[in-house]
Amino acid sequence: MPQTDPAAHCQVPPPGSRGIDEILSAARARLDRLDPEQAHLAYRAGALLVDIRPAAQRAAHGTVPGALAVERNVLEWRFDPRCPARLPQAVGYDLPVVVLCQEGYTSSLAAASLQDLGLFRATDVIGGFAAWRIAGLPVLGPTPPIRPSTPAPPATAGRVSH
Repeated sequence: MPQTDPAAHCQVPPPGSRGIDEILSAARARLDRLDPEQAHLAYRAGALLVDIRPAAQRAAHGTVPGALAVERNVLEWRFDPRCPARLPQAVGYDLPVVVLCQEGYTSSLAAASLQDLGLFRATDVIGGFAAWRIAGLPVLGPTPPIRPSTPAPPATAGRVSH
């Protein structure tokens, strides 16, 4: 009986499926994406700037002062005006939301998902937090790693023993 390579079955995409490049391109085609400077101006004019990066990534790279941290895994629940788990800010569908991730990929998918909920003004930042920082816009951090404190010297330190 001939053996088939199980990996060969994974090489043929199922009918109707799309690759991530196609999904990302479709998401971006419907967004009015903002460069970091435009995003900063939108934020200053009242848009909600939403940082969807995990806490560890925010600690490692820094944050934007005033950005609302809402991790990606709960974003839709926090911004759907119909959902009881929504944030107090999620009061309507015309809410201007600017989504920020580390490099501007996940944020495009997230902003498109918010548009699917009806938040038609949702968009994201081209280049993400990395581009925001490079543009010289306000940032905090990164948070320095916690260093262990220096142990106190032994109680006998400095004493001369006889």
